[in-house]
Amino acid sequence: MTLHAETSRARDDAQRRKIVETAERLYREIGFQKTTVADIARELHMSPGNVYRFFSAKSEINAAVAEQWIGEVESAAREIANRPGSAADRLRALVCSNEAMNTARYTSERKIHDMVAVALDEQWPIIDQHIEHVEALLTAVIAAGMENGEFVKGDAHLAARLVHTACMRFCHPRLMVEYAYRVEPTSAQMIGFCIAALRCGAGF
Repeated sequence: MTLHAETSRARDDAQRRKIVETAERLYREIGFQKTTVADIARELHMSPGNVYRFFSAKSEINAAVAEQWIGEVESAAREIANRPGSAADRLRALVCSNEAMNTARYTSERKIHDMVAVALDEQWPIIDQHIEHVEALLTAVIAAGMENGEFVKGDAHLAARLVHTACMRFCHPRLMVEYAYRVEPTSAQMIGFCIAALRCGAGF
C-alpha cells in the first residue's frame, strides 16, 4: 500500500469514527429512532451524502454504535479473563463487571436500552457475535479451572453456556429491567452457585 493510500485510509477511518461518535451522542440525547442521518450530518457540518460515503444506510450506523457499546463490555471482560488469579475469582469478576457495565448502560440510560431492545428483537448479527465472544471467554476461564484442579474436568464449553444462561438476567438488557425490583438472587449468589456446581462437576 502506498503512502498516499495509507493516508487516505487513515483519514477515512477517522471520519467513520467521528460519525459513529456523533451518532452515539445523539442517540443518548434524543434516541436512535428519532435521530436521522441528516441530524448526524448537521452536527458534523457535512451533507447527508457525505455520511453515506462511509455508511450505506442508517442501519449500518446503528450497528457500528452498538458494536462500540458492546466492544467496551467485551474489552473489560477480556482483561478480566486474561488476568492472573484463580478461575473462580475471574468468573466472579466477569459476571459482576458485566452486570455493572450493563446496568450503567441499559437501566440508567433508557435511550440506550431502547436501541439494544430493538437489536435483540430484530436479531442484529452483533448480538449473536457478542454472545459467542462472552462464551468463549467463559470457556477459557473454566477450562483453566478444570486444568488446574479448581473445577471437575468436563465439557468446558457446555459448562460456560450453563453459567452464561444461569447469569443471563444480570446481563440481558430486557431481563435486567424486568427483574430490577427483585433483590435476590444477586449476581454474587448466582455465580457462587455456579462455581459450586463446577467444583462438583454437576451438569456437564
